[in-house]
Amino acid sequence: MDEVRIGIIGLGNMGSMTANYLLKNEVAGARLTAACDIDPARLSWAKEHLGQSVRLFNSADALLEADCVDAVYIATPHYDHPPIAIRAFARGLHVLTEKPAGVYTKQVREMNEAAAASGKVFGMMYNQRSLPIYQKLRELVQAGELGNIRRTNWIITNWYRPQSYYDSGTWRATWAGEGGGVLINQDPHQLDLWQWTVDMMPKRMRAFCHFGKYRDIEVEDDVTAYVEYENGATGLFVTTTGEAPGTNRYEVTGDRGKIVIENGTMTFWRLTVPEPEFNRTFTGGFGQPECWKCEIPVRQPAKDGHIVIFQNFVDAVRSGTPLLAPGEEGIKGLSLSNAMHLSTWMDDWVEFPIDEDLYYEKLQEKIAGSRMKAGATARTLDVNGTFNS
Repeated sequence: MDEVRIGIIGLGNMGSMTANYLLKNEVAGARLTAACDIDPARLSWAKEHLGQSVRLFNSADALLEADCVDAVYIATPHYDHPPIAIRAFARGLHVLTEKPAGVYTKQVREMNEAAAASGKVFGMMYNQRSLPIYQKLRELVQAGELGNIRRTNWIITNWYRPQSYYDSGTWRATWAGEGGGVLINQDPHQLDLWQWTVDMMPKRMRAFCHFGKYRDIEVEDDVTAYVEYENGATGLFVTTTGEAPGTNRYEVTGDRGKIVIENGTMTFWRLTVPEPEFNRTFTGGFGQPECWKCEIPVRQPAKDGHIVIFQNFVDAVRSGTPLLAPGEEGIKGLSLSNAMHLSTWMDDWVEFPIDEDLYYEKLQEKIAGSRMKAGATARTLDVNGTFNS
């Protein structure tokens, strides 16, 4: 395929940004041919800015049925990602969807099954996987430089959001509108990177979510989660939108040292002798392995991460290039956030894989009691995971 015809579904912030860089030919081999939005105001914007060569539609189904695209980029509200993707696969289209993969894993699993059955390329806009600093960490872990992983700690509290942010949209910070708070809106990238960089998912989790702790919202805005891995390692994930100043510090510790990512730099505290070997051979009363502080050089990104992921997706469609962020892997980070909610709601440990039916049941209860803001339209999920007005 010489050229991939792209359709954008959803012209909010992400959709309009993507349309702009596609029109500027910043993604080789891609051409924007269609776009849609249910909001007349966004269609008016599109008519003014996207030009005559881009066909406009007022619904996803209308675009999918028009036979004018080879692939779609989905940038709609979270709940809508899986059902639209499933319909796109049924039409024989390739799909790139925004994060998160969805709101609950039961729905996302159905999307993954549809993708596999279609044989089409399925990508996820995990643009932070394109950042060299996280790629380098994954490379060092896979090369065995840290030895056996013992601990992962991520403090990501620099997601500060004032009340005015939540008041800016009727759908924001509601179970019916977003399906969660900081975990589903701000943290999907970190939750993905947390498991991707070490290539491990937990075996069980105990989490403590606080709902509306700092803001007048109904979803979580402060979370602390503790995990245990199959190899005996443990981990901690701490996040909030209510602290200032915030911190973004990720530590991965193994029996050969520790890597810390903070403030855009990577530091490797490297042991000259693995800790188990030192412990086995040392005979003194006090002591510890010699440790070198190594500043790991990391190249700066050459392009915006969104463009990198989009280019990778188009290359996969055109020539089979391996995906940096396969869509099927979106369920992993979502499993982590679903487990954090479920552990809090049940006040207990959650085992992996999580009980998807139980999570769906509890989420439905939250949606049914969701506090919708003035002017909002209440929406409920039907058994197929799509919305009824």
